[in-house]
Amino acid sequence: MKRSKKEVLDADFAAARAGVLDVAAFLDRVDRGEGEADFRYHALMDVLPLLSASGPGRVRAILEALSYRDNTVPETAAAKAACGAPNLSK
Repeated sequence: MKRSKKEVLDADFAAARAGVLDVAAFLDRVDRGEGEADFRYHALMDVLPLLSASGPGRVRAILEALSYRDNTVPETAAAKAACGAPNLSK
């Protein structure tokens, strides 16, 4: 059964609010840091306007924007873990 907007807000608003505050706190920490931000910061800043887009599809648009776009698999990994955003400067 499809929930009403009020039911979704009642159930999920606090978690969404916490997520937005987490992002804001992260950006504040980056801004207070020394040196230059890398491609991950810029990728995150580029997707923030997508949050205020109307209609469904925000999650997909943001996930696609923050995903590796090349179909080839690199021979070696540059790091031990995924970095969470494509480095388009390479």
